[in-house]
Amino acid sequence: MSVTTDRPLTEDEMRTWVPDTRTLLIGGHMVDPEGERWDVFNPATEEVIATVGGASPTQVDDAVAAARTAFPAWAALSGEERSRHIHRLADVLEGAADRLLPSIVNEVGTPVALAEYLQVKMAVDEHLRWAAEAAKRDRTEHLGGYDKPVPTESDVVHQPVGVVAAITGYNYPLNLAIFKFGAALAAGCTVVLFPSPRTPLTTLLLGELIQEAGLPAGVMNVIVGGTEVGVQLSSHRGVDRVSFTGSDGVGSKIMAQAAENLAGVTLELGGKSPSIVMPDVDVSKIAVEMHLRWSRNGGQGCAALARLLVHKSRYDEFLEAGASAFDQMVVGDPWDRATNIGPMIRPDHQARVRGFIDGSVAEGGTKLLEVTKPLPEKGWFVNPVLLGDLPHDARAVQEEIFGPVAVILPFEDEEDAVRLANDTAYGLAANIWCDDPVQARRMAEAVRAGTVWINGGGAMRPDAPFGGYGRSGVGRELGEWGMREYLEVKHIQWRL
Repeated sequence: MSVTTDRPLTEDEMRTWVPDTRTLLIGGHMVDPEGERWDVFNPATEEVIATVGGASPTQVDDAVAAARTAFPAWAALSGEERSRHIHRLADVLEGAADRLLPSIVNEVGTPVALAEYLQVKMAVDEHLRWAAEAAKRDRTEHLGGYDKPVPTESDVVHQPVGVVAAITGYNYPLNLAIFKFGAALAAGCTVVLFPSPRTPLTTLLLGELIQEAGLPAGVMNVIVGGTEVGVQLSSHRGVDRVSFTGSDGVGSKIMAQAAENLAGVTLELGGKSPSIVMPDVDVSKIAVEMHLRWSRNGGQGCAALARLLVHKSRYDEFLEAGASAFDQMVVGDPWDRATNIGPMIRPDHQARVRGFIDGSVAEGGTKLLEVTKPLPEKGWFVNPVLLGDLPHDARAVQEEIFGPVAVILPFEDEEDAVRLANDTAYGLAANIWCDDPVQARRMAEAVRAGTVWINGGGAMRPDAPFGGYGRSGVGRELGEWGMREYLEVKHIQWRL
C-alpha cells in the first residue's frame, strides 16, 4: 500500500510508528536484503523498533551496476526534464511528511518540534526544490577569442561525473541525504544512497518514496548495511565520486578507500566551532540563544557552536545571563513538545559524552552551568553541561564531543579571540557576536571556517556553500558550489 495515500497518522500513532518497509531499492525494484541483520533501537526508550537486513556483496555490486546502467539516459535528459522528476519526488516527500517525521523522531530521538522544520520541511521545501530549479541552469561558459598562435574561441562545459556513492550520518538522516542526492541528480548523476547503520529506517522509507515518485529505474538506489558494505561501496570501481558526512576519523578512511580508484570525494566532517562574544555586545540578549543553539539535537550536530569564547570583561556577566537557558532546557521524551534535548543515539555514545565531562572535571575543569533535573529512567540521555577553567589544549576544548556539552574560555582582545578560534584542527563554522560591523567583518575574514555567522546569522541557505577547512572536510555541499562537486569541467576550443 502506498505510504502517501494512507490516512494521516495521529500524533499518538506517530509515537510508535516505524516504516514497515525492510527492503532495498536496487534498479527500480524493491528487493529483500541478503546480508547481515541487526536491530534498530529507539534511543529514547531503548526498545528494539525494527530488525533490518543489510545488502550482500552481490547486492552492492547490483546497486552500482544499476546506477551505471541508468547514468547515460539520465545524464542525456534536459535540465528541465530532470527538474520535473526532482520536483515530483519533492511532492511525494511532502505528502509523506507524517511518515517521515515519526521515522526520524523514533530512530534518532530528535525532539519533534525541531524535527518538523529542520529535519523534514526545510530539507524538502527549501533544499530539494532549490536543487530541482538548479537543474535547469545552463552552465556553459563562453571564454571568447584567443589569438596565440592562431585565432580560436573556447567554451567551458560542465558534465556529470557519473555514479555517486552518497553516505550519510545518523543525526539528520533525511537532510543529509537530500543535500547529497538533490545536487547529484540535478547535475545528471545517478546515486547509490547508503545511510548510517544506526538510523537506516528513514532511508529505507525514502527508497519506497523514490520508487513511488517514478524516477527512472536505477537513477536512485538505496542500500543499507554495516561497515563492510560501506567499505565495498566507497572503494567500488564503478563509483565515480563518494560523498560522505560523518566523523573525520571515518572520513579519512573513506578518502583512502576512494583513492584506490582515484574517485573524487566530498567530505563533510566534524567541527569544534567557536562562538565569539566581543565586549561591546549586550550579553543579556544573546546568552540564552547561544546555549539553546549549541545544545540543539542534543549537541549532535557537526556545526554546533559549542566552544564559547567570551571577552574577559563580560565573562561573569555572560555566565549569569546564561543560567536561565539551562532552566529552559528540557531533557526527555522527544514527542513532548516542551522537550528540546533528546537522547544520545546509542549507549556507547552516551558513555563517550559522559567520559568527556568526567574527564574534564578530573583534569581540574569546572561544571559552571548544568541541568540537574533527574533524567528519564529509560533512554540514553545526558544532561547539558557548560565546562570552564580548562586550558585550550584540553581534550574537551579540542575534540568534537557530539553531545550536549560546551566549553567556555575568556580572551583578551580581538587578536586573541581569532587566535583561539583558529587553534583547532577543525574549521567548519563560527559565529561572531559584535556590534561593530567593520570589526565583525574583519574578524569573519580572519577566522578559518567554511561558514561564519555574524550576530547569529540565520538558517542554512540552500544557495550557499557548506563545508569546512582542515579536518572538517573536503569540498562543499549546497548551492552552486555543491553542484560543482558532481560536475566535470571540459574545455572545447575551435579555430576560427
